[in-house]
Amino acid sequence: MSTEQSSPSTTQRSSMWALPPEDAQRRLVHNEVHARPPARIRLPALVVYVAVLNEGVTREMEWEHLRKLPGQAELPKEQLSGNFSRLRFDNHTLKWERHTEFTRYSIVQALPEGALTNDDEDALIQSLVVDPAWFAAIPGRTVAAIMMAMVHGDVDDHNAMREQADQWLQGRETLASLLGIRRSCAMTDFRLRPSGFERILVVSPSNTSELRAGRISQRLLELETYRLMALRGLPVAKDLSGVLREAETQLAEITAGMEDTEASDQDLLNTLISLAARVERATATHLYRFSATQAYHNLVEQRIEQLRETPIPGTQTIGEFMLRRLSPAMGTVQATAQRLASLSQRIERASALLRTRVDIATESQNQMLLAKLTKGQELQLRLQTTVEGLSIAAIAYYVVSLILYVGKAGKAAGLPVNPEMLAGALIPLVLLGVWWGTRQIHKKLHADAH
Repeated sequence: MSTEQSSPSTTQRSSMWALPPEDAQRRLVHNEVHARPPARIRLPALVVYVAVLNEGVTREMEWEHLRKLPGQAELPKEQLSGNFSRLRFDNHTLKWERHTEFTRYSIVQALPEGALTNDDEDALIQSLVVDPAWFAAIPGRTVAAIMMAMVHGDVDDHNAMREQADQWLQGRETLASLLGIRRSCAMTDFRLRPSGFERILVVSPSNTSELRAGRISQRLLELETYRLMALRGLPVAKDLSGVLREAETQLAEITAGMEDTEASDQDLLNTLISLAARVERATATHLYRFSATQAYHNLVEQRIEQLRETPIPGTQTIGEFMLRRLSPAMGTVQATAQRLASLSQRIERASALLRTRVDIATESQNQMLLAKLTKGQELQLRLQTTVEGLSIAAIAYYVVSLILYVGKAGKAAGLPVNPEMLAGALIPLVLLGVWWGTRQIHKKLHADAH
């Protein structure tokens, strides 16, 4: 038994090293092209494939589970550092691959005797080289499980291939495609058995290389896995449709309320903020799922293109069936994602309209307040003018009184002065002087203010 992995390995520098210092990620990026090489499969073979969601499942948990395999108790933890590892045993190989959302386990073994003709699924599972209990204990939740039988055969003999498919697929409606330039044929029915496994049959000519058989296996298994991962967005989209419908109705009510000048801006604002928060929470929760669905759908289309299918007369191809059944679901997910984004934009526009309405109302209130202040200032100015007039008269009265007392004092002292005539004659001059002094004070205050 031997093990191998695709993680970057430390290589010895040549004594003739003639390059600048390496970038820290150079070897990691360079070796990514070798990260997940296809297996070499010798036909006839049985490929047992299980993909599980790894949310909440750590690499250490998967490492511990791999160590439970016979002879793997000393499996080094570093062997799983590159997200890929292949374990070789005497009569089979096991491949472990960890992806962002799921982890894949693939076992390649010799096809058990009579597997194509025996319809006892329990007996087939018991004939696996790995204990079924080990499969059941894989950490994670199953998203895909496939048994793929790969055998030699004549791809030009369609009747013989159909007979083999009827035996392996237990007489269910079969989809079939010739892969490449009529070099292999893949057949399946996309149905789950009581054991939870799907079944695929691949028939290849006797001159098919082990590497090509491995590539066919990898593409078909990835195609089905990515299809199922893409469809994980469909239940989310269906559940969200009711929430979006309710939110759109509420937004329409808020917009209609903006047309009512008597509606409370504060109530509208509170309702709109609550709606915006719900929509943003839905966006934050489901945006990744919708983006991942689109990415997986693109991978499905790429894998179908890589199969280079040729139809068999009277049989629907795998790619045609898959795209025809997958496209409506992907359309629903995409429409829901666009609907969510559109709703968020409409809420933003409604918020802008409401802010404009509040600003206009605030400006109107400010203008009314300014008008009141202006009117008050005018009244105050009039009052001030009246008070100033009275002040001038009062000051002039006191000044004239002083002149009268001075005149009387002069008359008493023997001066030839008539106090009353003197005071009466100086009244115009006193009034003019007081008025001129008041004007000078106003000019000085105005100059200081500027």
